[in-house]
Amino acid sequence: MAKFLIGILTGIILTGLVLLIVVFSAMRFRERPPVVQRGSTLVMDLEGEIPERPPLEYPIPFLGGRDGITVENVWSVLRKAAVDSRIKAVVLAPRSLDVGWAKLQELRGNLEQLRKSGKPLYAYLKTPGAKEYYLATAAERIYLTPEDYLNLKGMRVELMYFKNTLDKLGVQVEVQHAGKYKDFGDMFTRTSMSPETREVLNSVLDELYGNLVSTIAKGRKKSPEEVRALMDQGPFLSSQAAGTGLVDAVSFEDEMYADLKKKLGGDEIKKISVGDYVRVPAGSLGLEGKQRIALVVGQGGITRGHAEDEGLSEDSGIQSEAFVKLLRQVGSDANIKGVVVRIDSPGGEVTASDEIWREMNLLSKKKPLVISMSDAAASGGYYISMTGDPIVAYPGTFTGSIGVVFGKPNLRGLYDKLGITKESLLRGRLADIDSDYKPLGPDGRKKLEEAIDHIYTAFVGKVAHARRRRYEEVEPLAQGRVWLGSQAKQRGLVDELGGLDRAFELVKQKAKIPATEKITVVTYPPRRTIFDLVLGRGGEDVLASIPGFRAVASAVRKVGGARLWMQGGLMRVMPYWVEVF
Repeated sequence: MAKFLIGILTGIILTGLVLLIVVFSAMRFRERPPVVQRGSTLVMDLEGEIPERPPLEYPIPFLGGRDGITVENVWSVLRKAAVDSRIKAVVLAPRSLDVGWAKLQELRGNLEQLRKSGKPLYAYLKTPGAKEYYLATAAERIYLTPEDYLNLKGMRVELMYFKNTLDKLGVQVEVQHAGKYKDFGDMFTRTSMSPETREVLNSVLDELYGNLVSTIAKGRKKSPEEVRALMDQGPFLSSQAAGTGLVDAVSFEDEMYADLKKKLGGDEIKKISVGDYVRVPAGSLGLEGKQRIALVVGQGGITRGHAEDEGLSEDSGIQSEAFVKLLRQVGSDANIKGVVVRIDSPGGEVTASDEIWREMNLLSKKKPLVISMSDAAASGGYYISMTGDPIVAYPGTFTGSIGVVFGKPNLRGLYDKLGITKESLLRGRLADIDSDYKPLGPDGRKKLEEAIDHIYTAFVGKVAHARRRRYEEVEPLAQGRVWLGSQAKQRGLVDELGGLDRAFELVKQKAKIPATEKITVVTYPPRRTIFDLVLGRGGEDVLASIPGFRAVASAVRKVGGARLWMQGGLMRVMPYWVEVF
């Protein structure tokens, strides 16, 4: 009887939940574009991650609030605000941003474009770090809350090493790689940076720090020498930040809006959030044309995946069969006149990368194509970009990393500590090459070296062909070394430095669309809703889209590409996940 009642109660709860989803979804579908009042102020309250790919939409308020704002959304919103006569000013309010420096360069460039429209851009900061402040320097005035501080003190890179811990556990990780800089796995086999890692990261830090200094100097009308000297004095209390000219005023938020009100001639401040304004159709402002350009977004690690696993969240990564299906869909659409493929990936599995590379080259033969690199397009992410088409990267994009790596754990010591034994029966000399109960051995290591060297040679060859250079020219630039976009441009690994604006300009040129003609950007994959879960499409990725769980997934992703590592096999992946802060 008790089980029967529990079953009835469970059924009622599930039915109610489904009805709730349907009701809220229906309400969202019926939503009209927001009414933008004349004299409105757009509030850019950016926080946390700003993904390339739209996250799953939750129409139920307590499951996620407003829709996630993507990089393309910010680009579109600021273009609209620049020409929208109803928008009189923009307030930037970034907080706890979790984005790379390439995305920051895109966002800051968008803000600079807005400034050219002549509309006031104010920045209001709460406990800002270097990333938030970097964006704020595009504003004409920067405000900081009282009794707060500006956490601006330079930059650092930290790598974590687990060898000592693994030794205590009795775990040995064996790594084979092609390229002296392809040191993926060092965190498991070393206790400190290799000379090669130190060389690369010092060059990365010098470039990014120099860009930060020059950007602050330009925005705050100071010399680079002054900014470097100030950076050594940070972090700054609010009063200190104002005293050194790093911010314009120390004020509460209402006082900042009072200043803006005066700037606008005393008119009442009417706020509209970025989450609302993103739903204003670009066509209503004359920003869209008849010609349609596809923006295909690939974000995350590259793995093998079935076509039905379309990946509803950005955490699902680039699944090869799903991404190939997407590229074919774009290629077969006669209404699409050109394609920008936007890549934000540290790489991944060899076979998956190769499948996508093949389809990218087929798409290139069908449509004018341009590659736009985001925070990272390295290793497998760089590999799939080798179509011979123009590549646009940011100065802060992590790219290159042309190399191959294989890793295998030997858990024999851990099993011994736990009292576990394994006994194997073999047929075939190397049947146990991937066993977790024994090391590789000379024969196994030789076999892997042959495979890795073959794949590495093919990788360098594809780069040489796509970049129209000789193998001997490219190979010294490979070796698994990570380059920033600015360094890659100097070495001919990318064509131009820029963002979405430049990518669309180039694809219009290739498609023979006049530079002054408006285009309509169609994003792939499109936004999806909770109905995709209800209808059984990609449900495995829904958990990763829920706020809270996404933070955990993001943390795991940053520990050396753990998700890719655990799946095993030969990989084209960045040697480390770099976060400069």
